Amino acid sequence: MQLSQLEGKRVAIWGYGREGRAALAALRWRLPRAPLALLCSESEAAEAMQLGDPALYIFTEEVTSALLARFDIVIKSPGISPYTPVARAALAAGVRFTSGTALWFGEMPDASTICVTGTKGKSTTTALIAHLLRASGARVALAGNIGMPLLELLDDEPAPDAWAIELSSYQTPEAQAPEVAVVLNIFPEHLDWHGGEERYIADKLALVTRANPRHVVLNAADARLAAFGRGSALQAVASERSTGFDEGPRAAALHWFNAREGWHSRGSVIYRGDDAILDAATLPLPGAHNRGNLCAALTAIEALGLDAVPLAKHAATFRPLPHRLQPLGTRDGREYVNDSISTTPHASLAALDCYANRRVAILVGGYDRGLDWSVFVERMSREPPIAVIAMGQNGARIAEGLRGAARGGRFTLIEAPELADAVREAERALGADGVVLLSPGAPSFPRYRDYVERGRHFAKLAGFDPNAISTIPGLGIS
Repeated sequence: MQLSQLEGKRVAIWGYGREGRAALAALRWRLPRAPLALLCSESEAAEAMQLGDPALYIFTEEVTSALLARFDIVIKSPGISPYTPVARAALAAGVRFTSGTALWFGEMPDASTICVTGTKGKSTTTALIAHLLRASGARVALAGNIGMPLLELLDDEPAPDAWAIELSSYQTPEAQAPEVAVVLNIFPEHLDWHGGEERYIADKLALVTRANPRHVVLNAADARLAAFGRGSALQAVASERSTGFDEGPRAAALHWFNAREGWHSRGSVIYRGDDAILDAATLPLPGAHNRGNLCAALTAIEALGLDAVPLAKHAATFRPLPHRLQPLGTRDGREYVNDSISTTPHASLAALDCYANRRVAILVGGYDRGLDWSVFVERMSREPPIAVIAMGQNGARIAEGLRGAARGGRFTLIEAPELADAVREAERALGADGVVLLSPGAPSFPRYRDYVERGRHFAKLAGFDPNAISTIPGLGIS
């Protein structure tokens, strides 16, 4: 769908976060006098009213299917699930849902896009792709779920040579015809939004099965992706897909990373096939998972038809993203690491792997989505840190699962109601030496608006400036 197709329709924007603001700005640029509705909270309405837009009608009442049915098209923010009873009833009544992501792809059918998704690592991988392509001299846009809505960059000139786009599982079904589609890994996450694990996986893989990419990059070390890519599923859908434009269906070329014949790591060394390319030990990308992210980025660049080998060295100048295993500094002998982006137990374990030889107190817990923490409990029984501090809504459930593993004093297990309490307990458990690692393995709400606010609060509690830690390098076009 293109923005011009909204003209003459009854259009509502549902949600007024950054995506909603970007959608409204884009519509006002293209359709300056068209009447529009905004469905939002009272606090968001106060902000929107400052625009002084006489053709913007603001609704702060509860969103029901009857309210949605008053519109032909609803531009939905990513955090609003289309699987709720309200959304399903509106869809059945003939309401058409779209999003800022879908509108951007409709407006930009000829853009060279590298779209990245995965349960973890997608922001770092997307940023690495942009960084390495820029090192080649290309003009590149870094946007999407990483922190800049695509519609904010809709009319920038000159147009970028390539777009590095991060897509969440909320957005993958909306992509169209990417040049390269990268799927890093799949672990259960956001099950409340998707309504179950099966649908979550299907929505993640929609970047491959529905978007009609020209090239597909998959992780050979991920069991689900290996089975998907090496089975018949990928080939079966390739002959049935269509771009929605004029060129018709096309089969995707499949590329693997973390496979011996392609980009992979052996210990800390990054290989291309049998050729050792660089030692990642000194790169600003700690951990085996980040070496995998680099291999994914290099594979995606090769899928574009470029020689990735001479570009690999530029990973040394990559600036790590905030809230992702972000070292904040050392105070009173203790190092503080902010991994607030961590929202699954697997992510918490990957964070611990990076500090395997250090004294660590890890802070886990947050919003309870009902995820299975047994893999985390099993690891703690074999390779425990100094302390595990369980906090937040699911903290008690995590602690209960860990009691057996902690028996006999193998590690200190503490429950803390709030992040401030958890930081104090971690400091007490470590004494004057070790790492206070915030890697919650759970979402931040309702205590915090998002993982950024949680990470900023952690920085403040640790004695560091929260304003100095949150800038994402390279966003936008350069």
